[in-house]
Amino acid sequence: MTSITLPERHLPWPTPWVEIFARDAPLLVEIGFGGGHFLRDLAQKRPSANIIGVEISLPSLRRGERKIVHAGLSNVRLLQCSARYLFWALCAPGSVAEVYINFPDPWPKAAHHQRRLINESFLHLLATRMKVNGRLDIATDHADYAQWITEALAQMPYFDSRLPVPFVTEDNERLRTKYENIALAAGRTCHYYKWRRNETPAPDTFPPPEELPMPHVILETPLSLPDIENHFTPFHVAEDDAHIRFMEMFLARDEASLLVDTYLKEEPMAQRVGLQIRLRPSGDLVVGLHELGFPRPTSGIHTAVRHLADWVVSLHSEGHIVRHNLQQQMGEGTDLPN
Repeated sequence: MTSITLPERHLPWPTPWVEIFARDAPLLVEIGFGGGHFLRDLAQKRPSANIIGVEISLPSLRRGERKIVHAGLSNVRLLQCSARYLFWALCAPGSVAEVYINFPDPWPKAAHHQRRLINESFLHLLATRMKVNGRLDIATDHADYAQWITEALAQMPYFDSRLPVPFVTEDNERLRTKYENIALAAGRTCHYYKWRRNETPAPDTFPPPEELPMPHVILETPLSLPDIENHFTPFHVAEDDAHIRFMEMFLARDEASLLVDTYLKEEPMAQRVGLQIRLRPSGDLVVGLHELGFPRPTSGIHTAVRHLADWVVSLHSEGHIVRHNLQQQMGEGTDLPN
């Protein structure tokens, strides 16, 4: 049987969910489905809906898939990615009918609060992707996070509570998750938010990523590949929204090339890629993106290739750029920028 877990890195930006599910139906999303009990129950109760479960944990994905498949449910697809990536890159504006967030990680230490899923930026993103009158349900057992969520929702003009109050501390209509039962058994108070997307327009400041041509820079330098490898030490570059770490460099055994292990974070995604410095028979070098890991050639990838090529050129006074196809200008001191 075909897996219901989708290869999220291969999906179009945005994804045509009607084609993925082979039907036009309301799109429901559970963020962080954990053991999959709530997700399975939701799918059983809403057979006429298309349902997406998103998780980071691979064991949770496997458990969730087993539950869904064993229950014979065909209206669920699973993704291993961040919720921010799902909504920003894969969901078109106004395409999501309901969102469920059950007991997200509270990140209790003050130094980690920026890692919390629910904040004003994420709620703004949700507002651009949700339909008018779409449901937003959130549950947490962490008192400090509850206050944080209450304040964040109050700051958002795009959502209204479906209840007379911001939250309630009892909800006997919903299926209790495994974590919820543990929290209640420990005597913790659960907070349940039942909100809706109102009619206030939300400016869409979250354009989907753009997939660019595969980047390449052709350069000349008197240095050999071993010379370049000997000069390498890990370095970090931050430019606009891109954070790039060039971590390690490896000299290939069977071909004249260097592979650079590179981590790139740009909204709304992160990629671990291999950049390549390859010697051509003509004697010049090509800096580009290796196909290792099936990377997506985004603007951030073009930026990473540009910085790596500029670094190679900087190692010798005779180094220079011959040509490139990058979307940005090369660094100072290079010639023939296009």
